[in-house]
Amino acid sequence: MKIALIGITGRAGSRIATELLARGHQVTGIARDSAKATARPGLTLRNGDASQPATLAPLLAGHDAVISATRFEGSDANQLLQAVHQAGVPRLLVVGGAGSLEIAPGKALVDTEGFPDAYKPEALAGRTFLNRLRDEKSLAWTFLSPSAEFAPGERTGHFRLGGDQLLADANGKSHVSMEDYAIALADEVETPRHSGKRFTVGY
Repeated sequence: MKIALIGITGRAGSRIATELLARGHQVTGIARDSAKATARPGLTLRNGDASQPATLAPLLAGHDAVISATRFEGSDANQLLQAVHQAGVPRLLVVGGAGSLEIAPGKALVDTEGFPDAYKPEALAGRTFLNRLRDEKSLAWTFLSPSAEFAPGERTGHFRLGGDQLLADANGKSHVSMEDYAIALADEVETPRHSGKRFTVGY
């Protein structure tokens, strides 16, 4: 498949690229400064900005799917959707956040007492982005939220998938490595099972 990956220079984006390339996909890595990404076989690097639909759309055209791995703060779901629509790409997959996941019916993690203030603006922006996607009817979108602790680690290939509820392991810890997250996202790219939905991955 031909996949456009916005945000390839980020921690999650770079690992998603590694997983997709290992599976033999052709990846176009897009970033404001794509020179920060490592050149690899099967990878084409392009400079682009998710907030500029007119210039982003031509970079997305001709791909089977778009993956957005950019931060939500300062981004606009409408602008990204506009670019994907203009490019004629049928699918959009978004690297989401854990803050909008529920810890109880109707109660999101970001709304709990003690949620770190440093992470709250990004988490709230992610929830706004997800809500905009849920109104999208003309594009096959998927939003994959990681678990609460989301950091570089080991590629184990062993994890669980869930829906809108935060996952935790037997010890009550909610975590997933970026490498295993990349597996779950690449699986969804290859075999869509959550079109028009949010899902989550964790141990």
